[in-house]
Amino acid sequence: MAEQLDIKELEQVVVRFSGDSGDGMQLAGNIFSTVSATVGNSISTFPDYPADIRAPQGSLTGVSGFQVHIGASQVYTPGDLCDVLVAMNAAAFKTQLRYAKPDATIIIDTDSFGQKDLQKAEFKTDDYIAEMGVDPDRVIACPLTTMVKDALADTGMDMKAILKCRNMFALGLVCWLFSRDLDVAFNFLREKFAKKPAIAEANIKVIQAGYDYGHNTHSSAMNVYRIESKEKQPGRYMDITGNKATAYGFIAAAEKAGLQLYLGSYPITPATDVLHELSKHKSLGVKTVQCEDEISGAASAVGASFAGALAVTSTSGPGICLKSEAMNLAVIMELPLVVLDVQRGGPATGLPTKSEQTDLLQVLFGRNGESPMPVLAALSPTDCFDAAYDASKMALEHMTPVVLLTDAFIANGSGAFKLPNLEEYPAINPPYVPEELRGTWTPYMRDAETGSRYWAVPGREGFEHILGGLEKDNKTGAISTNPENHDLMTRLRAEKIARIPVPDLEVLGDKDDADLLIVGFGSTYGHLHAAMDELHAAGHKVALAQFRYLNPLPKNTAEVLKKYPKVIVAEQNMGQLAAYLRMKVDGFVPAQFNEVKGQPFVVSELVDAFQKLF
Repeated sequence: MAEQLDIKELEQVVVRFSGDSGDGMQLAGNIFSTVSATVGNSISTFPDYPADIRAPQGSLTGVSGFQVHIGASQVYTPGDLCDVLVAMNAAAFKTQLRYAKPDATIIIDTDSFGQKDLQKAEFKTDDYIAEMGVDPDRVIACPLTTMVKDALADTGMDMKAILKCRNMFALGLVCWLFSRDLDVAFNFLREKFAKKPAIAEANIKVIQAGYDYGHNTHSSAMNVYRIESKEKQPGRYMDITGNKATAYGFIAAAEKAGLQLYLGSYPITPATDVLHELSKHKSLGVKTVQCEDEISGAASAVGASFAGALAVTSTSGPGICLKSEAMNLAVIMELPLVVLDVQRGGPATGLPTKSEQTDLLQVLFGRNGESPMPVLAALSPTDCFDAAYDASKMALEHMTPVVLLTDAFIANGSGAFKLPNLEEYPAINPPYVPEELRGTWTPYMRDAETGSRYWAVPGREGFEHILGGLEKDNKTGAISTNPENHDLMTRLRAEKIARIPVPDLEVLGDKDDADLLIVGFGSTYGHLHAAMDELHAAGHKVALAQFRYLNPLPKNTAEVLKKYPKVIVAEQNMGQLAAYLRMKVDGFVPAQFNEVKGQPFVVSELVDAFQKLF
């Protein structure tokens, strides 16, 4: 009779898959997070790609990781350290152990720890477990590659194809550890490889083999756990990345506004997936153009906007530099345009696969002339959907280019996304030129309430007009170099942006009597929220204000920032938000926490830094 295992209930767990960039760690992690999201668990993921295009196999710089945090209740971050580490080779074991808890379970493929593997990973001895100071009782050392070869020996697959299935064995083993339902994983693979059913079935066979290995060996390092969702909300859920959620948000906004969606883009990490995703949806009226460079991507979107589409251009920080002239063209022409900036690390090429918040001042001020532009920042992978919708609504209703900031962390990361009901989303009503203005309308006539100029879409007889990059007369729309007119137009464009209504800045936590207010913007929301929760649990009175709207700022910004005795601004740059807030709020002098490591914040480090302020 088979041994009966005790299944232990957990509140949360962090799993990290790691291996060579070709070992399929992202796919294994994505499937595991999908399985977990489907059963109602809260999830947060962090894919950690190497910056090398393709580092030598087995090298320290070529290790790719995928971390997923699963919780019975809401989880806000992918976790500081993992409870389970999968290391597919020696280099992964060497570099990723730093992300594991001291008592973490470590799964290794002993077939990838040969003499050459150890040399590439710069181990000094053959006893790599002792060299890393790891308790061998916490290590599940299995000949994973050998078992995958045995499992697929009768399939007729070539060796290269067989080895590509190794990640699925590790996934099956982890699914056994956490009592996951394999049917969801099987369905995922059958859908992904619908055109290659033999590949799907081979991967399914290997997942089952990994699951059976865990079930049959009952290694002393293993326990079986279950994470039951405690906050289930009815609805359909999916595991969605920030980039995919952003793409869906644009599609939803175009449908709500009754417009075609146009994306003019140039491929750039980490924004390219938005182009890839939107290119799949021609059936929904989406048009995508992969242009020859960044400025042509933006300029083509300006043309699409003039023609009456919801126009979007996507890029990362280096591309914002190159798009700035076309962005300014949309400013002076007062055309709706959404500029998606998926921020990455460093100046120049920098760290293409890493994440920072270093474009804030660039998107606020990095253009010639007085060129005010609304700026929004998404808070999480799932919030990217709403942020894209909101940015589109703002651009269309106020006739202005809008910048939407995400970054590599939330763009590549994922969360459990409840499929939205579009009927519950607010209407999008562009200020089309009223019919009663026929015969008297000129291009810069404005809506009295919003200050937005009316939109005359080409094709309406009697509303033909010309726009361009030269300053125009406020009354006639003709080219004008009149000093007073230029001053007036500059002020009208600025006032239009300042009058855009945005929600008040929300304060979370001990909002009435906090001793410390934590301030951040965009994607650091989860880490700062988790830090606030830990400080509150330790007995401190602490609150959090996370900016989603950066221009215009919420009207209660000064009131919130001046209410608390101590304020610290935490951001993944050298202090850009803090500088901007000091400029906007008289007498505001906050403490600062700044990191530019290309990695997400570590909650424990935030807590240690914030505690010093009490």
